[in-house]
Amino acid sequence: MKKLFSVLLALALFVCLMAVPAMAEEPFQANILFCGSTSLYPIMSSLAASFTEEYVKWNAVDPSMPEKNISIYVAPGGSGVGVSAAEEGTADFGMLARDIKEKEVEALGENYAEFVVARDALTVSVNAENPICAVMDDMSADLIRQIFSGELETWDQVDASLPAEPINVYIRDLSGGAYEVFQKAIMGDSEVTASATQSASMTELATNIAGDPWGIGYAGFGAYNKANADKQVLFAMKVDGVEANEENIISGEYKVQRPVMFVTGDEISASEQAFIDYIFSDVGYKVVQANGYIPAFTPAA
Repeated sequence: MKKLFSVLLALALFVCLMAVPAMAEEPFQANILFCGSTSLYPIMSSLAASFTEEYVKWNAVDPSMPEKNISIYVAPGGSGVGVSAAEEGTADFGMLARDIKEKEVEALGENYAEFVVARDALTVSVNAENPICAVMDDMSADLIRQIFSGELETWDQVDASLPAEPINVYIRDLSGGAYEVFQKAIMGDSEVTASATQSASMTELATNIAGDPWGIGYAGFGAYNKANADKQVLFAMKVDGVEANEENIISGEYKVQRPVMFVTGDEISASEQAFIDYIFSDVGYKVVQANGYIPAFTPAA
């Protein structure tokens, strides 16, 4: 009886040991979700679509992967929403168009990783038909602060030669990364006027300025370039004498700028790494450029 018990115990231990690797093995991740910044959204959604169309199934990306359909979802919502989703695990990656905060890095944990896709700037843009374009092409940071805070309410208060038309301020909504970037770089302790019109995305913000002869707003560099693709509808002011161009943004001389990136607090899975490699390939580089942004990477050979 004792001998039989020993045999059964040994058999049970053998079965348990054989089962451990199978239990520990992570299921393959066929679905990937990005959430957050509306500035990064068009880039990521375009790449997700082209990647899925090219490969369809994961084994076409890498033969060692299973024959499962590729599903990559990209949802907008703002930088703050993106970071929160990554922290809470409701999204695999959070998309941001601003610097990440120390407390956010800490919340994401020891596996924190960030991937900077592009450099962007906030252009201080007016409608190209605004007569101010013939009067000045440069604004000091303090003048911009006065305009956006509502201290200056009509255009003749900016320059006496301009008509006494109301200054209509356009900004991103408060969940957007652009709001925080502009606050830090320009506004300081001043608040943006409560009469400012909030926009759900940079594309909407640029469109709002382009549709209002007396409008002014901080259109992202990418949105500014796309809005002016066919004809100039926006005019970007220099800030403290520095133009928002590629050279000045890369060098850091233009002060109202930000990274465009995605972050995670989880270990990178094989499928996620495959898509990340695609993002930072020549295909991704061209998509970043097509969206009017400055790529923050050199594509892998």
